[in-house]
Amino acid sequence: MGHDNGLSHDEQYSTATTVEEFRTNIAEVERRIAAAAERAGRDRTDIELLPVSKTVPQERIRLAVAAGCTKLGEYKVQEAHRKSEEMSDLDIDWAVIGHLQSNKAKFVAQFASELQALDRLKVARALDRRLQGEGRTLGVYVQVNTSAEDSKFGMPPEELLGFLKEVRAFDSLNVQGLMTLALFSSDIDRVRPCFQMLRSLRDQVRETDPDLLGPGRLSMGMSGDFEVAIEEGANCVRVGQAIFGKRALPDSYYWPEAD
Repeated sequence: MGHDNGLSHDEQYSTATTVEEFRTNIAEVERRIAAAAERAGRDRTDIELLPVSKTVPQERIRLAVAAGCTKLGEYKVQEAHRKSEEMSDLDIDWAVIGHLQSNKAKFVAQFASELQALDRLKVARALDRRLQGEGRTLGVYVQVNTSAEDSKFGMPPEELLGFLKEVRAFDSLNVQGLMTLALFSSDIDRVRPCFQMLRSLRDQVRETDPDLLGPGRLSMGMSGDFEVAIEEGANCVRVGQAIFGKRALPDSYYWPEAD
């Protein structure tokens, strides 16, 4: 397409340490989202920006909230739970977007507004039981492994339909759509097919039984590739470094390997 896909920005992400710097970073991400939506002939309002605050201390998160962030994504459940308690004076919705073990379901049921990484029946069952006990419901995205990498969590695409049919039995889980992690690559031609696959899977499920996916939203794309994800139909982009600043270690460090 000849446009800037954003991957070259990686080294340039500056660490925001004031409300004004957060506003500047958020405005730049918003500009890129709007431009990508326009290129794709899409409505900007169909795309949610989810700021990802993993590894960011609460002092800086408070600045981001002051700059307008009302919903934050965290990978590790216990880190998110701790932050939700530290900042209980603020009105923040917490989305858990990393792999969840069933023994941590109780934490998610207590504080999270969303789980974007549901990929096993055991976890769905544990979550439902805990949520019923709390008298709460939870928005969930089902995570699919679109890159065929063993190190990535998410279910194999061929198991998706059967899984969604089983999840329907859990009243406390409101399926919002599908989530994926693309290949960690600066080669857009290798990244784009991951996004295309998720969209295709969504469309197939809709044709089979539209009720299985709720709104059928697609959560895909991060700081380096969210423009491409938007071109391929993303409804939620998970952006950390372009808002909070470059992390000290590479992305691969923060993603736990699959068992």
